[in-house]
This record gives sequence, structure tokens and C-alpha cells, in this order.
Amino acid sequence: MTHHSSADHVDFSNGTFSGTVVGKVVVTHPPSPRGAVPNALSSLPPSSPGFVGRTAELQTLLRVLKPDAAGHGVVTAAAVTGLGGAGKTALALQAAREAQSLGWFPGGVLFVDLHGHDDAPVAPEKALEALLRALGTAPEYIPPTADERAGLYQSMLAEIAAERGPVLIVADNAAQASQARPLLPALSVHRMLVTSRETLAQLDAHQLHLGVLAPAIAWEVLEKALEIADPRDPRLEAEPDEGENLCRLCGYLPLALQIAAAVLIVNPGKSVAELTSELADTTTRMDYLDDGERGMKAAFDLSYRRLTKQQARLFRMVALAPGADVSHETLTVSHGAALPPRGVDALVRAHLVEPQDTRGHWRMHDLLRAYVVAKVAADDQLKSDHDNARTRLLSRFSALAAEARAHLRSLPVREPRGSFSGREAALEWLDGERTSLVSATTWAIEPSHARASVRLALHLGEYLGLRRFYDDALVVYRHAIEGARSMGDLRSEGRSWNNLGIALRRTRKLDDAVEAFSRALAAYERVDAGQSAGRAWNNLGRTLVELRRFDEAVEAYKQVGRLSESHAHPLTVAIADNGLGRALTKSGRLDEAMDSLVRAREASRRWGNRYLEGTVINNIGRVRRRTGSLAEALADHDRARAIFVDIGEREGTATSHNERALVLAAMGRFATAVEEHGLALQIFREIGEQHRQAVVANDLGLTLQRMGRHGDAEAKHILALEISQRLGDQYHVDRSLSLLAVARAGAAAGSRRTGRRWV
Repeated sequence: MTHHSSADHVDFSNGTFSGTVVGKVVVTHPPSPRGAVPNALSSLPPSSPGFVGRTAELQTLLRVLKPDAAGHGVVTAAAVTGLGGAGKTALALQAAREAQSLGWFPGGVLFVDLHGHDDAPVAPEKALEALLRALGTAPEYIPPTADERAGLYQSMLAEIAAERGPVLIVADNAAQASQARPLLPALSVHRMLVTSRETLAQLDAHQLHLGVLAPAIAWEVLEKALEIADPRDPRLEAEPDEGENLCRLCGYLPLALQIAAAVLIVNPGKSVAELTSELADTTTRMDYLDDGERGMKAAFDLSYRRLTKQQARLFRMVALAPGADVSHETLTVSHGAALPPRGVDALVRAHLVEPQDTRGHWRMHDLLRAYVVAKVAADDQLKSDHDNARTRLLSRFSALAAEARAHLRSLPVREPRGSFSGREAALEWLDGERTSLVSATTWAIEPSHARASVRLALHLGEYLGLRRFYDDALVVYRHAIEGARSMGDLRSEGRSWNNLGIALRRTRKLDDAVEAFSRALAAYERVDAGQSAGRAWNNLGRTLVELRRFDEAVEAYKQVGRLSESHAHPLTVAIADNGLGRALTKSGRLDEAMDSLVRAREASRRWGNRYLEGTVINNIGRVRRRTGSLAEALADHDRARAIFVDIGEREGTATSHNERALVLAAMGRFATAVEEHGLALQIFREIGEQHRQAVVANDLGLTLQRMGRHGDAEAKHILALEISQRLGDQYHVDRSLSLLAVARAGAAAGSRRTGRRWV
């Protein structure tokens, strides 16, 4: 054996062998066969674009793979990474075939499966051996060591580059960068395409992460699969909603969609609805996502088995934590100790969790969650660990939510060194953990967690109302009612019914709200909870006013006054007097209304409740407008607005603007009234108060009609109509239609007078 420097090349005179220096050792090998272009792709099954749905990603890969005019490029390799079942291999093969058909790789295309997530991954030296064989090296000439094989491999690639042109190497299913790195071609003329479930950050390669498919593309994957099997298959077309649901239950993941399609193909009598019903239960979804040859459980098992014990526990904690995404704080509490350094990073690299835009928040694919749910359900030890994590988390959430609630209610916090520096900090935490908090309350249906979950739900009432998260409130309090019932806790049941009623009223489900408040009162009567009953009577009265059942509303408010001082706080009575005044105003009983409102105003001042004071003064202004005392009414609304601005109450501020506008319009000051209406509408839009937007839009439309601006009025009534229709508020739908008809009639009359055609 001859020794040379590492840069030397040796040419043996007999022409039988050529030589390459590896380190200080010359490795000899036979020349590759002339005229034979290696192509491993021809032996692989054809790919189907219909099963891939990755047009944009394909174009990205082709841009990376394409050599420049000189046959070189900036990037030698591309790594396609993502969750198991994302379609990495299918995309890589499709890109390789297309690149080959374009004539970019006359030197050939090679494919090697590294089996990175199998029990016995292919070692780099074995992968090099397979590639050397594919390049035409006889077994007896393949060197024994990895370094020698790498040297021979690079030498043969250099020879092919000189004689034929670039080669593309496709290395599928790499476990990590170190498994694929020895296969990287040294010459930049060649290209390498690697797929892996791990992010190969250490590989000098362009990184392409495959996420889930867009819903429309997922539908096309299902449709294409069924069409190939039977072009006359009518099931997706006959059940479009169930088809969309099936895509969602498959998590828009290509492999899951292919499995679902195969199940339908094998069972032509099975409806899409039947399959979605089978997949609905997360504890058994993995069992049904199996077509006999492929299964999502088996696909995920490959990733799970590679995790360390510590990583596997973190993975389960992420999956079983409440909410769509999991914060660092939530995961730490669930884990029961400080998170291990880089612990979650390993899960991110493996695409088992994904980092969110907000630092320290992670998200997990729905099918992975279902996989973990099934795994935990089948193991008593894992179930116990999970149950303890929930207990820790509920305890922490409940304590922080109680403290945050005190800040929102402007009540003193018992602990001088609480977790929040003030109201804004409390809101920031609630906003950041909102989905987790809401999801945690659904554990109320579990007997072991019912009490803590119900307690948490009741601490969230002020926050959900403040942020107008009424849909969340509907979920939270329906579960809280169920949990309270399971414990026989009538007080908590009554409070939950009351909070549910508020959310129902705010979403304009007024009849359902009346039922909820009635159920709250029924629960309170059985435990002598008079103070809470007073609040429920007030809420019932307000809802009855919204339903224009004024006489019943008056009786509801009077019930609060009948409660003894030991049962009804004077402030609760003052709130009832304010509501009573509003109901009496709507009934036209203005003198009685004023008496009630004056009592409420004095009580609000006595107890220092500025919000109630502003509300009452606004209502007094309404009475005065109806009695024709316009100047006094305007002054009332000015005072109310000043209070609301001072305490930062935007809904009250907007209401005062609109009430001022109505007074100004009654005074004939239409231009200023329009400005005030506009300010009210803008604030209601900004805070997301849709019902009040509709009310103000109609009021503005009326003012515009009085100005003769019927076309502008029509637009406002249409806005009010659309909002009320969306809310299902029939009374305001009818009112908007009536006002719209008047506006259109006015516009038509104006058009006839001016000789213009009105459309």
C-alpha cells in the first residue's frame, strides 16, 4: 500500500484500478461501469400527487435541487422533516422523479432507506455499502471501515460527475444528522435529499418542515383516493359536512387521510358518517385509524419508542394538559418540578410538539393527543401520574384565578405579595392561559376533580364577562353545573346557573337565559342563599326587560326588595332599584321610574360604586328625555359619561354617547347627534359588543332619516339587520326591517321629487 498526502490522487498504470487517498491510506476500487446510470427510483412504487397535495413544498424543493448553469448550487442538500405521516417520503420521491424527468441528474438518482425509527437503524457504514453497490462496486471491493467506504463513495461521485454529470441521493427516514452526514456529497455539483421526523439542524441543508394539509387539500386527498378506487363513489358528495368532519378528525394528516380512505374503499357500504362516529372518541381513535397494513398508532409508536423516559413523560404531560396550547408554567406545574434543560426541545426536534409564536408556548397535533390518551387509559401507573398532574394544575389555576378575580373586582388581595402586581398583570396572565383555564374547567365532570374545577370556573366569571368571551362562558358553566350537581353542591350549582344565564343573555339567547336564572333561584331557595338570590333576581329582571316582558321584570326586581337585609346587600337592592326604574321607564310609568332611580343613585353614592352611579344617572337622563326635560337630560348624560371615562368603563362611555345623541336629535341638533352616534358605534365595535352596535346603528339611522339622508339611513339599518340576524335576535330583526322599509320609502319619495330614479 502506498502512502501519500491527503490531497494526492494516484493513477495506476495498468488501468485496472483507480485510487483515492483517504487520510494517509490509498483505497483502490474498480471503475464504475461505463454507460450505466444508477437509478434506484425505478424500483420504487409510483408516487401519486393526489395523495401528496404539496404543490408549494414541491416547488420549494425543486428550487433547492436545481443545479445552476455550471452544475453547482449554493445548497447541496435539502432536509424534509415533520411528524410521522406528514407525507415526507412521498414528497421527496415526487421531487426526485420530477427533477430526473427534467434532466437535472444525468449521473443518476439513488435511494436509500435509513430506517431511522426502526429498532435497528441503518448504520452509516451500511448505508454507504448499499450506495456503493448501487454505483456498481463489486462486494469484494467494498472496504471494511466507514471512513474507507466514505472515501470510495466520494471518489466514485467525483468520477460520475466528470463523466456523466450530477447525481441525486435520496436518504429516507434519517434518525438524526449524524446518520445522514456521511452520505453528503463533497462536490457541490451533486444534490442530496433527506427525510426525517427530526429537525436535522446540524446538517448543512435547506430545512423544509411539513405541517398538516390545508382543509381544502385534505378533502382533495380523500376525494382523489375514492375516485381512483371507484369513479362513481358518491359518498363524499352525498355527505359534504361529514367529509369535512372526517378531515378534521384525521388532523389533516396525509397518512391518516389515506388510511380513512382505505377503510371506506374496503367497506363500500360504510357511510362517511359511520366512520366519523367511530373516530369521534379520542380514547379509541387510534384503533379505528388502521387499514390492516397501516396504522397511526404504529406510526406514532416509532417516534415514542425513541424518547427517553424523561422525554416520554414530558410528551404525555403536554398531550394531557388542558387547552390547544400549553405554556411553560402549565407544563411545569403538570410536571411537578422544574422542566429539565432542553427537555421540550427534544420533543420539538422530533416534531412531537410545535413551538407557538408566543415564546414558552407549545402545541401538539390532535392525533398525537389521541395517541397519548389511549396509551394512558391502558396503563394504571400512567393514569395515576396523570391524575396527580391534574390535581396540581387545578390547585395552581384556582389560586391564581381567585387572586386575578380580586384585582378585576378592585377588591383588596389578602396576600400583600401576590402573584400579580396589579390589574393589568392579572389580565395578562388570564389572557395567556385562557384556553388552558377554560379547558381545565371541563374536568368538572370527573368526580375526583369536580370540586376544584367548579371552584376554578366560578373564579373566571368576571374575566370572561370583561373580555366578552361568552362562548367560553357557555362551555365553562355548563360543565360547572354538571360538576356541582355530582357533588350535591347547590350553592355552586346556583352560581353556575346564574353565570350561564349572563352568557346566554349576552349572546341574545334570552329565553334560555330566563330558564337559567330560574334554575339558579330554585337552587338558592333550597340552601337559603338570599344574597345570591338577589343577584339572580336582578339578572332575571334585566333579561325580561330585553324580552319586553316589562310587568314580569318589575315583579322580578321587586323580589329583591322583599329580601331581608341579612339576605340582600343594600348594593344589590340599589341595583334592583336601577333595573326597576329601567323597566318602569319602558312601561311608560315615568314618575315611578324616577323615584326608583333616585333611590338607586343615592345608594350608589353612599356605597361608592361609581359604575352603578353612572348607570343610574344615564337612566335618569332617559326619563327626562321622555318627559321633555332635554337640557337636564343632556346634563345627566354628560355626568354619566364623565364617570365612565374616569373609571375606564368603555361600554358605559359608548352608551352615554348614544344617549346624548338621542337628546341632541330631539333638540334638532342633528349634525352633532350623528357625531355622538358614530362615537358610540365605534366603541361598541372595538369592544366587540354586537347587540349594542345594532341598537346604535338603528338609532343613527333614525337620526339620518330626520335629516333627510335616507340613503345613509338605509345603510345603517342594513348593518343593524345583519348583526341582529347573526345574533338570532328576532325583535331587533323585525325593528330593523321596519326602519329599513321607512328609509327606503323616504329615499324613493325623495327620488321622485327630484326626478331621479331610485334604485
